[in-house]
Order: sequence, then structure tokens, then C-alpha cells
Amino acid sequence: MTSEAGDNSDGRRSAAKAVAWVLGLAAGAIPVVAILGVVAFVFTYVTVDVPAPGDIKQNQVATITYANGGTIARIVPEEGNRTDVKYEEIPESMVNAVMAAEDRDFDDNVGFSLSGFTRAALGKLNGNDAGGGSTITQQYVKNAIVGDEVSYKRKFKELAIATKMSRQWPKEDIMAAYLNTIYFGRGAYGVAAASKAYFGHDLKKLTTSESALLAAVIRGPSIYDPAVDPETATARWNYVLDGMQDIGYLSKADRDRQKFPKVDPVKDSPTSTKDGPSGHVKQQVLTELDQLGISEQDVRTGGLKITTSLRPKVQNALVNQAKAKLSGEPKDLRTASVSINPDTGGVEGYFGGMDGNGWDYASAGLQTGSVFKVFALVAALEQDIPLSQQYSSAPYEGPNGLTITNSDGESCGTCNLATALKMSLNTVYYRLMMDLKGGAQAVADTAHSLGIAESFGNIEKTLSEKNGHPEGGVVLGQYPSRVIDMASAYATLAASGVYHEPYFVQKVETSTGEVLFEREKDKGERVVSKAVADNVTAAMEPIASYSNGNALADDSLGARPSAAKTGTAQLGETGENKDAWMVGYTPQLSTAVWVGTNKGTALRNYSGATIYGSGLPAQIWKAQMDAALAGDPIEQFPEPESVGGQAGVPYEPPPETYTPTETEGPTTRPRNNDRPRIPGQGEDGDITIAPGVTIPFDSGESGGDEGGDDDSGGGGTTQEPELGGQGADDGDSAGAATTTR
Repeated sequence: MTSEAGDNSDGRRSAAKAVAWVLGLAAGAIPVVAILGVVAFVFTYVTVDVPAPGDIKQNQVATITYANGGTIARIVPEEGNRTDVKYEEIPESMVNAVMAAEDRDFDDNVGFSLSGFTRAALGKLNGNDAGGGSTITQQYVKNAIVGDEVSYKRKFKELAIATKMSRQWPKEDIMAAYLNTIYFGRGAYGVAAASKAYFGHDLKKLTTSESALLAAVIRGPSIYDPAVDPETATARWNYVLDGMQDIGYLSKADRDRQKFPKVDPVKDSPTSTKDGPSGHVKQQVLTELDQLGISEQDVRTGGLKITTSLRPKVQNALVNQAKAKLSGEPKDLRTASVSINPDTGGVEGYFGGMDGNGWDYASAGLQTGSVFKVFALVAALEQDIPLSQQYSSAPYEGPNGLTITNSDGESCGTCNLATALKMSLNTVYYRLMMDLKGGAQAVADTAHSLGIAESFGNIEKTLSEKNGHPEGGVVLGQYPSRVIDMASAYATLAASGVYHEPYFVQKVETSTGEVLFEREKDKGERVVSKAVADNVTAAMEPIASYSNGNALADDSLGARPSAAKTGTAQLGETGENKDAWMVGYTPQLSTAVWVGTNKGTALRNYSGATIYGSGLPAQIWKAQMDAALAGDPIEQFPEPESVGGQAGVPYEPPPETYTPTETEGPTTRPRNNDRPRIPGQGEDGDITIAPGVTIPFDSGESGGDEGGDDDSGGGGTTQEPELGGQGADDGDSAGAATTTR
């Protein structure tokens, strides 16, 4: 029988054996785990690829500038502000401060540091701020390549790549990549952005004290930013300075001389503020970059400097004068304007509205009204119909009940094309369109050749119906066009018939100075003869003054010649207006101005009066052009050469006012469409050889409706093009009841 003492002794021996077995198994497992870890590390090291320096692209800020270098807008990636710099551009104090803060063995370690791990572990145990356990190389690999997933697989990959990178990359490249990638807080990614965010100056101006503070905040920007906790920030700053002394960069005397730097207040994040008018410029630039083959990836990672054609004086004139002229007007009024250099096609000013994240009216499809009559005049001169050609301004009555009238019963009796353009007489220009070879199509083709886009947005073919052909109302501005296109088309006339495609982007450079694109001087394309363009300009010269006294002038230099045209489009059959325009140019600048509402509703000014092109749009145009050209030389338009036997604006005797009666029909008799018109010959067939001297001329032929070639191209019978609507003040066409967008 076993005693009780023996039983207790056996129990103790059993417990001891169990503990021994556990310790033995644990001791045996530790080498196995270590071996497995080593195997995993070696396998990862052998199989992982390390990108070459420069192959890892990080998002950084792109900057859009004026032609003179001033900043217009910045394209900031979602993760914040970044601009890459080369190692040589980073101050030595910054490099040493980062090593003191994050990796004091950086120059000697192989990508990871056992002493760093040990120091970090001890710091955690005793509560000392001893820095993190990851080396600078590891931190960069985590941020730029493997991410921050919490897993053994990710950690093995981080260690393997860091080790391999430290063997393949120069230490300078690793340090530069790290400092261009790390987050410093305040929306700043990279040391260049951080220098501006904290101290408001370029990286090259960093002092030793400032470098130490930037290195200090890396550990935790939301903790160590002085704006968050000055005491904690100061303690961390001192830790970094002590480290800079420990690694031999600072002497004790230098260390003792350092004073805590003055830090700028925190500013709103650039991604949290709404874009003003420059937002529309930014979007236009991005669209053009894509067309140039510069991808979104290039924009996000290249730290691009995008130099545009915009000039500060012109851009400020458009924005400031638009704001000034709309001040006090109804809140629903909107305006847009674009200015283009006729010699280059460069967009020098672009205003699509005050909300840069909202609707861009400068690139929206808007009904144009009488500003399109100019294209009919160009087409006529191209067909050798001179400015002196006479037409009746009486109401035009066509088949199927079509009637064309002038705004407010305006009339010149019978007058030449220049006078009719100044007075914006619908009936004259509709008759002219009917006389053109090609009719309405000739007007559309001319508009396209001068610069009106052939397609945009969801409009596959502009200035046409579903059948591909325009209606007669094209001459009165029936179809939508964009503000930028109107400025471009008129710029072609300002350049005496030479078209330059409008553009924003002049030059694109990366943050390292590589030039991705640089625009070469473009001679342009001649689309109409110089004589035709200059005669059209001559006809347009009196219009700005005629339109409620909106001629251009310089306070110091005096009157400035200009050529312009107003336009207004009606709101359906309501008798109200919905779109109003003024488009015009000098030899140096072409500017188009549109005024409408945010919902395509009736245009009324502050007093409740109807707005026409010769009103608010003309006032905005004058104010913008005067400001944009202030101090620039006064340039004269060329003297026009003869077209159809007439050079420039012909003398026009005082007009005979047309007084309609209930029974009176058209004041002009039909004329044969097949018979060419003699220079000076009026709508009635008589020939004016000098002011007040007219020779009666009767061909002995009669019959047939007024008009030109059938725009469908068939048969000898004139077919009346349909008209979508009838215009207002400036003799414009109407269209849909809402603005086309």
C-alpha cells in the first residue's frame, strides 16, 4: 500500500515531466519557426522584383500657368500636394535631420536594422521616444510599393524588397524617393510641398532648425505639428536635433544655437476649396492634354508645369468686368466670354462662369442669332457679290406661309449689304442667303471654315438638321454654337482670312525639366481671301459705335478701331429673348460675349427691360476689350481690296423708310435666278453707277420667287429653306424654348 507522502512525491515528478516536455517542445519549435521564416524571406528575396530608380511613379501636383509663368490653377491628387525634387535640390540639413529622426544607421544598414528593432522595442517597454523600428528604406517600400496591410506576407515582402533595394539603388536615390513620398501633414506629400506648407518658402531656403521640425513631424503629423501641440512638437524637435549631433552633423555649439522655427498657420487644403473661374480653364487644359497624347497618368505623376497661352491682363479683364457688369442684375443672369489672339489662335482669356465646378457656358451650345449674318456676308463676297449690292428690306414672304420681318419694323428701304449688316436687317440677309450658290449650305460651310466647330458634345454635325443639311434660318443664327467658336471664327477675319486652331497649351514640362510638348509657331490656314476678310471687317467697323455707343477707346491713346456684330435669339414664340451676344475684334484680339440665364428663360435686366445684344452683352464686351487692351498700341485694320468692283464700305444715301400697308406686298420684283447680277445692280434690277445716279435695267424677264440655288441641289426651281424661328432686336432667329446644352 502506498503512503500519502509517496503519492505527493509522484505528483510532483509528473508535473515536472509535463513542464519539461512543454519546454522541450517550445525549444524545438523556435528553431523550426526561425527556419521557416528564413526560408520565406529567402524565397521572397529571390522572386521579388525591385523597380529601378525613377520607375516608381508617385502622384504629385501639376501646375497650370499663364504665358508669363504666374499660376492659374493646380491639379492636386486626391492624397494631397506633391512636387518631386532631385537629391541635389534637398538641403544637407534636411537629409541629416531625417536620418537623425528615422534611421541613424541609414548610410550603413542593408535595408533593415536589428539595432533599430531593438531600440524601438526597448523604447516601447520603458516609455522613451526612441523612434520607429523600420528603416527609411522599409518605410519607402511600404509607402510606394507594398502598402500597409497587416500580414506576415506583406512584412516579408517589405523586408525582402528593402534589402534588395539597398543593394541595387544608391543611398541618395533611396533618400530622395523617400523624401518625395512621405506625408508631412497639412496636405503635403514630399519635402518640397512640406517646406511651403509649414514655412511658406522653397525647399532650398530651409534652415537647420526648420529641417529638424519637418523631420520631427514625419513620425505623426497629426501629433507633432506645432499647430496641434506646441509642447509635443518642441520635444520631438529637440530629439531630432540631439540625433543630428549624435550622428556628427551638428557640433554641440551648433546644436545649442538652434531656436524653434516660426511656423505658418494652417491653410485650407487645396482639395477642399471650390475652384473659381479658373476651374473651367483647368478642365479645358486637361482635355487638350489628352488630345496631345499626355495621359492622365502623366498629369498625376509627372509634377507637370503646363504653360498656357492665357495672359493675366486679358484673363483678369474678362473675369473682373463680367463680375462688375452683372453686379446688381438679376441673379439668374449668366455670361461667358472668350478672347483669342488672331495671329496664333492662342486663347488669352477664358471665362465660362463664376463656378469653376459648375456649368461652363463658354463651351456650351448656345443659339447665336444675328452674329451669324457675318458668315453669309463672307460667303457672298467669296462669290463676288460686293458690299455695294442692294437689297430690299421689306418683309420677305416665302412659300408655306413663311414670313421674314425685321425687329421692331426696322427698315432701310433698299440698301447695300454693309448698311444692312449695321442695322442687322433680317430680310436683307435672308434674301442674300437665297441668292448664294448653295444657299443655306454655303452659309454653314463658310461658318465651319472660319472656325465654327463641325461637332461638339452630343452634336455629331453642327448647323444642320437630321438630313445633314441646314435650314434657311442658319443665316439668322438658328443653330447652337459655342462662345469659344464664335471668338475663333471672328479671329479668322481679324487675321485677314487665316484660320488658326484655338489652343490653351503652349508647353508641358515634367518636374525634372523634361519637355513633353512645346507648340511650334503655326502659319495657319488661309480659308478665305484677304480681300474678302478685310471687306467684311470694314462693314463691321461702325457697329460697336452704332450699338448704343460701345466703341472701344483707350484712356491714354484714344479711339481704338474695332469690328463687331450683335446678336439676339428669341425664346420661342413668346416675344422674349433668351440669348444675347456681342462678338468683335481688333487686329490684336477677338472676343465673344454671351449673356443668358441659368435656365434658358426670358432675358430681363435689373429694371425689367428686355436684354438685346446691343445692350448688356455689348457693354460687357466693351469693358472687357478696353481693359484687356489697355496701354497696348492702337492698330489699324488693313485697307480692303476690291471685291466685285467695290473696295470697302460704299457710300449709302440716306435710307428711305419702308412703311408697310395692309395690302402692300414685297417692294422688290422677282428677278431671274439664273442671270448674274451686275456690280451695283439692286434688287429691282436697276444699276446704281454713282450716288444718286441710277440706270433703269429691265431684262424683259419675269416670274419666279426670289432666292438662290436650291440648297438640296436639285432642279431649276427655287426651293425655300425652312426657318426655325424669327429673331428679335438684332434680327435673330429663334429656337427651342430652353438653352441648348
